[in-house]
Amino acid sequence: MDLLLGVSDRFVFTPYVYPASWPEDEPLRQIIGLLIVTNLGAAVLYLLLGALSYYFIFDHDLKKHPHFLPNQVQREIKYALTSLPWISLPTVALFFAEVRGYSYLYDNVHDSPRGWSGLIFSMVSFLFFTDMCIYWIHRFLHHKLIYKYFHKPHHVWKIPTPFASHAFHPVDGFLQGLPYHIYPFLFPLHKVLYLGLYVFVNVWTISIHDGDYRVPRLLQTLVNGAAHHTDHHLFFDYNYGQYFTLWDHIGRSYRHPSALAGKGPLDLVRRMMMEAGGGSGTKDKGA
Repeated sequence: MDLLLGVSDRFVFTPYVYPASWPEDEPLRQIIGLLIVTNLGAAVLYLLLGALSYYFIFDHDLKKHPHFLPNQVQREIKYALTSLPWISLPTVALFFAEVRGYSYLYDNVHDSPRGWSGLIFSMVSFLFFTDMCIYWIHRFLHHKLIYKYFHKPHHVWKIPTPFASHAFHPVDGFLQGLPYHIYPFLFPLHKVLYLGLYVFVNVWTISIHDGDYRVPRLLQTLVNGAAHHTDHHLFFDYNYGQYFTLWDHIGRSYRHPSALAGKGPLDLVRRMMMEAGGGSGTKDKGA
């Protein structure tokens, strides 16, 4: 995160915001800068990527589903934007530790223990490490003693839109984001790759809420897509994974997506529309 902070200092904070006498490496200044960059960046990523997904990918027929709530999109956005500043507080503490040099983040490929192969390995291990951690954190948040306090607000959206992707209780949102932030404190990771993976994580989180249930046949039991995650919202105790279904298979919580079996939310909407059309005489029920 020090890369973004450095760019912000160079082009915005130093020339236009802070007095020239305030050093860029002063801790309080770094914390304030990180709070601004983190909150602004998270909100822009969420709103921009969420809007693109909502208008160009999300199937708006899903809004006709009986579990789709009145004013749901506005409620999802409001909840997310209310939670993000609170989530940023402990997150910035971790970013500050990174900026102060306490992580294994490095600047150049030759600083990697194994060069380019180490960089590629770190990308793969990041995905599998975070997927494993999120599975168990997510499953923990479903425990009956925890669920109603922290995770239940996210399950209000039984038919989620892309804007539900970040509509979490702050504690829930921070805990599920924690594996991404602790990885570079445990393993070497290139700083640019870390930022790229941070964007990828946000894209993926939105994609599993985007209502596009298509999954290549060979990947249907391997990759956790929107079809899998929508069943998690609908049926509660299944498909806790983030990217993959590996830990759902190990933990016996895997459910084959109803959308891929012709029994998903869109199938219900189409059936309802056909029945309504047949009842009004505009369509043949057998059509």
